[in-house]
Amino acid sequence: MKFQGQVLKMSTINDTPIQYYMNFSNDLINMNQLIGKKLKLTLIGYQCVNCGNDERLYRMGFCKNCFFESPYASDTIIRPELSTAHLGIAERDLQVEQEIQLVPHVVYLAYTGDVKVGVTRFNQLPTRWIDQGATFALPIAKTTNRYEAGMIEVALKEHLPDKTNYKKMLQDDFEDDLDLADFRNKIEQYFPEEFKNFYSMEGEVSRLDYPYEAPANINVFTLDKNPEFEGTLAGIKGQYLYFEGGNFINMRSHEGYVVELETL
Repeated sequence: MKFQGQVLKMSTINDTPIQYYMNFSNDLINMNQLIGKKLKLTLIGYQCVNCGNDERLYRMGFCKNCFFESPYASDTIIRPELSTAHLGIAERDLQVEQEIQLVPHVVYLAYTGDVKVGVTRFNQLPTRWIDQGATFALPIAKTTNRYEAGMIEVALKEHLPDKTNYKKMLQDDFEDDLDLADFRNKIEQYFPEEFKNFYSMEGEVSRLDYPYEAPANINVFTLDKNPEFEGTLAGIKGQYLYFEGGNFINMRSHEGYVVELETL
């Protein structure tokens, strides 16, 4: 079988284990069914996820022009505390920014090799946790907009990381006595005074089950440096495909790449 098209991040269904679907120009391929099979990935070209331009991508699947102009690549995507839609102030496109920012958001704790703090829209759970490869996750606050969640995250990341260490995440190692609820209780004191009303103890710890067992070695490759890759798919975690021999590719970082997938 051969599939070809523009790659977007893998879609997921939170099952036991999590089900993964590769997106090739809107054709979905169940990747769980390909575990144990030899695959060939070939880089064909590039296609901006915003405008469809086939020039070399700049960042996050966008061409350079779209990266600096599209509201979907604005600074508030990475730094929610910069949000101004709640003030009626546009960064790039107020209508789009209001749709993204003026909805309920969740501040959460997740274990991805370390306990980290994060922010996402409420309707993105548990997808956001799965994309990050979280083994455990727990909401600690629900806000009315992105700015409020971002300000809480800014305060908490002085005490916890807000980035995922991908190697630790892929090593899939955790202590049996890890207790996110205990972390939630201890972190309350660091909430900014004006946002303490958003703190919540109502959420329960979620455990995510991946079709994955960690190898001894972890080697991440890209199609830019390795435009033709063959290997036997051994597992999936986060947005990483794991091939026998410890070879990993992050499909999220290949959004906008035009790729051919062939089963051998």
